[in-house]
Amino acid sequence: MTKPAIGFIGLGLMGGAMCQRMLDLGYPLTVLGNRTRTELEKATARGATEAKNAREVAAASDIVMLCMDTSANVEARMRGAEGVIAGLKPGTVVIDFGTSLPDSTSALGDEIAAAGGVYLDAPISRTPAQARDGMINLMIGGDQAAFAKVQPVLKDLSENAFHVGPLGAGHRIKLINNFFAMTTAMAMSEAFAMADKVGVPREKLYQIMSAGPLKSGMMEWIKAAAIDGDPTKLAFAVKNAKKDVGYYGLMAEGAGAVSLMSGCAKQVLSLGVAEGYGEKMVPEMVGFFEALYAGK
Repeated sequence: MTKPAIGFIGLGLMGGAMCQRMLDLGYPLTVLGNRTRTELEKATARGATEAKNAREVAAASDIVMLCMDTSANVEARMRGAEGVIAGLKPGTVVIDFGTSLPDSTSALGDEIAAAGGVYLDAPISRTPAQARDGMINLMIGGDQAAFAKVQPVLKDLSENAFHVGPLGAGHRIKLINNFFAMTTAMAMSEAFAMADKVGVPREKLYQIMSAGPLKSGMMEWIKAAAIDGDPTKLAFAVKNAKKDVGYYGLMAEGAGAVSLMSGCAKQVLSLGVAEGYGEKMVPEMVGFFEALYAGK
């Protein structure tokens, strides 16, 4: 069967890996960068077509995908004379793979529907390396019929594609997931650096922690940086972690709740960004705590 034409906006580490996966499988691909050109040029070297703007991406595509860093950037690519919405063909499904504010997602969904398209939010868990192999997990909110329409493509991109409810449900679940993940990551980073401060070998601390209920995938990723010297197991930038935890707090406020736990994680991540860790990977925050305790 003929594969649908895919438009992809935002070729960072995750988006670039997803595009390489689709090129492996023979999808016709039109691409548009967001911040950097490295992954975009890898895609065009393999046959992807670079568009001049988001409207051109939409006009060339049956399915439009976005994988961007902030809600503001998603909105900028969606709206305006050169935006996705201006170029949509009737029946086009637009999928946001980023981690966005649910209220922004809902507003864009209404605008896309008015233009004849359908919007799905499909935030990602797992890593770019797993995206390259089609092994990410997706949590998808939106119209059930639209989900069924694009499900064959999502199966090519993921190990699991969970339909979790109406539009915005995917982003709500992802923000809760990332709040918990980043709070855990910061606590583990501090724990390894504190072991140094109080004279406890990191290896012994890890041996004890990993023998009990604390053992987790996140522990293994932070341990890889703290003990093995490899911070690449979790390819997620500190600045993006800060953004996601902040979005979680805004979501809580919008629901009339107060998040007591996220404030500390946000503060640590904000300090990390201020100290030059924004572009570093989350496991490298072990180094932030090392420097803090050393008085540097």
